[in-house]
Amino acid sequence: MSETTLNGSCLCGAVKFQVRGEPQRFYHCHCQRCRKASGSGHASNLFLTDASLSFSQGEALLKRFKVPEAQRFARQFCSECGCAVARSVPELNAVLVPAGTLDDEAPIQPQARIFWDSRAAWSCAGDDLPRFAEYPA
Repeated sequence: MSETTLNGSCLCGAVKFQVRGEPQRFYHCHCQRCRKASGSGHASNLFLTDASLSFSQGEALLKRFKVPEAQRFARQFCSECGCAVARSVPELNAVLVPAGTLDDEAPIQPQARIFWDSRAAWSCAGDDLPRFAEYPA
């Protein structure tokens, strides 16, 4: 797939972002951290590599929380409405985009459900996506 440009925003519209890069992975993550961060049974995250992230509005409103003991888990969000927004992941040379914040259509479809073994018993399961106990190989 070639480089893609995607636009997104937070719930209140105060933060607007643009990401450019190669869409690589689109996962529904069922780990406990993603469930807590999303308030749902999973988080749906799109990863773009060799990517750049810019904010056209509201960058001063951004807050970031990183779980201290986590290798990579962090959450970037609008301090007005609490909505998660895209964030850089330097360790992966990538940008993570919470898929629900996109104003454009995602360029790829979800590819897998990850951390399936730690899902909540009530979490959705009505599709044929591959399931992985942790990260796929």
